[in-house]
Amino acid sequence: MGNRIPDCKRFSGYKPCFPDHNCWEDGCKDNIPVGTKILIINLDAMGDVLMTTAQLPGLKRKYPDSTIYWITHKNASPLLANNHFIDHVYDYNFESISILNQMKFDCVLNADKSLQACALLNSVNAENKIGFGLNENGVIVPVNEGAYYNYRLGMDDNLKFKVNKRTGQDYLAETFEVNYKNDEYVFEFTENEKIFIEDYKKKVGINKGDKVIGFNTGCSNLYPNKKMTIEQHAYLIEKMLEKNKYKIALFGGPEDEERNMNIYIKYKGKIINTPTNEGVRKGACYESIADVVVTGDSFGMHLAIALKKFVIVWFGVSCWTEIDLYNRGVKIFQEGLFCSPCWKKECPHNLECIEQIDLHRILDEVKSYFKN
Repeated sequence: MGNRIPDCKRFSGYKPCFPDHNCWEDGCKDNIPVGTKILIINLDAMGDVLMTTAQLPGLKRKYPDSTIYWITHKNASPLLANNHFIDHVYDYNFESISILNQMKFDCVLNADKSLQACALLNSVNAENKIGFGLNENGVIVPVNEGAYYNYRLGMDDNLKFKVNKRTGQDYLAETFEVNYKNDEYVFEFTENEKIFIEDYKKKVGINKGDKVIGFNTGCSNLYPNKKMTIEQHAYLIEKMLEKNKYKIALFGGPEDEERNMNIYIKYKGKIINTPTNEGVRKGACYESIADVVVTGDSFGMHLAIALKKFVIVWFGVSCWTEIDLYNRGVKIFQEGLFCSPCWKKECPHNLECIEQIDLHRILDEVKSYFKN
């Protein structure tokens, strides 16, 4: 009986892969071998999940005949939809873990230094385990040689904040033991989403040739000190509107709705306030309308990078060296500020790194991008 079970990506054991075809009796109609079975564990923030997609081309170069499974939190899984490198996406929950623990993988790769992700790596049946796991004392540890530099970054503030010049994609590729060739994030719209984007542009009056500047105004509530003040945003918008050359849009998630409205009411009818509560796929559609995205180090920044926008990003608490803009943007940070970066959730120094953001530099970079 076992010989009748196809080794095919399409075969589920639940229903025919093609209508009116009996896989059981007649065999596989269009066999696509499963090949090397790879599980990626990535439960960190949504921006990190987008950044990890840059490892997919390298994995496919190393394992051209493979099936890639990915488990992440429910809020991030839509970011992986319509990704031609990924075969199966699982939400992190009891049901998914139960299924994955009944499977056998050739390789499992854990990108996260978190207890839950490391415990999952330990529990999965795989010949090769890469990234981070737990030891017998419940301590997070690297499980392969390539993960040691990444691990040390978490243990050594001087290495992470002052010495390291490598991007997150670079050292994650080393962690995963793949050949990194400056591969881009992988995010793909569906045909219906492309139609929605064009229809939305018409709805808000964006025409071909318009110069659209998007402001990603917020960030995760986990690190609220990444945000510029509303007053700083208002100053930039005021100066840009004076030029009478740009169309301006506000972007954000549900946590930014009130903040964006407070900005929008100052310029009602003069700028575009995109919806914030329609999910990450629609959020990506809205952000795609911009030519330039002005943002802090946030999910919105990673999304702009994935959408191949020109990104003007300011940094304060986080590490600017770890972000790769792929030569499509500029990083603004305060050189010589002794306390930045720090990754602290509470600032003992009156948020100097945010207060001192060079707003004139942002205006100059916008002008330079559009060359007028």
